[in-house]
Amino acid sequence: MFADGAWLPIALGLYFAAALSAVIAVWRGRSVSTAMTLLAIALACHTVAIALRWVRLGHGPYVDLFEVLSSNVWSLHLAVLIAALAFPRIRASLAAILPLLQILVIWLLTVPERDTLAPVTYDTVWLPIHVTLGKIFLGCTVVAVGLSIVILIRRHRPEAFSVLPRCRALDELAYRFVLIAFIFETLMLIAGAIWAQDAWGRYWAWDPLETWAFITWLAVAGYLHQRAVWKPSPVLNAILVVGIFTLAFSTFFGTPFISTAPHKGAI
Repeated sequence: MFADGAWLPIALGLYFAAALSAVIAVWRGRSVSTAMTLLAIALACHTVAIALRWVRLGHGPYVDLFEVLSSNVWSLHLAVLIAALAFPRIRASLAAILPLLQILVIWLLTVPERDTLAPVTYDTVWLPIHVTLGKIFLGCTVVAVGLSIVILIRRHRPEAFSVLPRCRALDELAYRFVLIAFIFETLMLIAGAIWAQDAWGRYWAWDPLETWAFITWLAVAGYLHQRAVWKPSPVLNAILVVGIFTLAFSTFFGTPFISTAPHKGAI
């Protein structure tokens, strides 16, 4: 049996291969089934790596930067695969989504792996609940942003992704994913507040991560509101979804690692 550190490079290589396969398949007008198979194998290898590390260290993958990145690479790719399986008509969007996720894959390759111990404040059931809800939020958001990227590409190349539905249908589906993301982000904030009460004796303190997480929540709420009231074009909606993703990415992958507040998200 390989050690956990031996399984991860295999998974990361397969993620990259899946992304490349999806791009080539869509460019040639072929099915992305090979990319989906590679993605499934990559997730299986990555699951083994995370599980072995979890057993060896005795805590989940949410303590340091390496673990946070690794678990999010896993969860976001899993969300993309589930969406592709659940909605066969959008499978070609893998060619837009998977290359985007390779940003995290490359970042993970630059982060040294080290053994870490979980702080006492992490010893609560509300932390894994909070983390899981956040991953579902990000997973739904990344699927929505992939569909939005297709819409924006078609603005300049109308013939692109010809096997996918029309932009209006993609816009509607992206909206539904953002709506689900909004629900889970709301639950994530609630679970995080309960965890904060257990850990530091307060539900909310407006530290940098809490503040930017709330700003992200407001941005998602604003997108949903304007879409219902003003009914803008799919292109404008796509731009807003990309903006939400950028804000969420900066919040959850930037703020925790530069904050000096107790609520760092990782140490």
